[in-house]
Amino acid sequence: MRIVPTQRRNDDERILPLINVVFLLLIFFMLAGELSARDPFNIQPPKSASTTPADSRDIVLQVAADGRIALDGEEIAEADLVAAIKGMSEYLLTADLFLKSDASVDAVRIVEIMEKLRAAGVAKLRLLTVERAQ
Repeated sequence: MRIVPTQRRNDDERILPLINVVFLLLIFFMLAGELSARDPFNIQPPKSASTTPADSRDIVLQVAADGRIALDGEEIAEADLVAAIKGMSEYLLTADLFLKSDASVDAVRIVEIMEKLRAAGVAKLRLLTVERAQ
């Protein structure tokens, strides 16, 4: 009786299709996916000791270093701010309004915007900051 040696199958041949599929999925999600909405302008928030993150369903008012204002990712004129907030008043009953400003924005300017928000009927406003390095 003669023993016929069996060919040993290469393990690399079995895993290559899996690697190809994973690589293609990676490329697809990199091109098609968007992790978060982009801000209309670059903002560097002030530092804070608080570590509470913002909820994604909330409204964010952004103030850039040059004074531009954006409400929920869309740039608006300061004159239209009160009307836009009043238009969202029903939504603000269940969501919070966050103020995200650049650290270089003067505190007097932030207080002016906060007074306009109060005049528009905003009862609760939260300031967004970044965690201070220890």
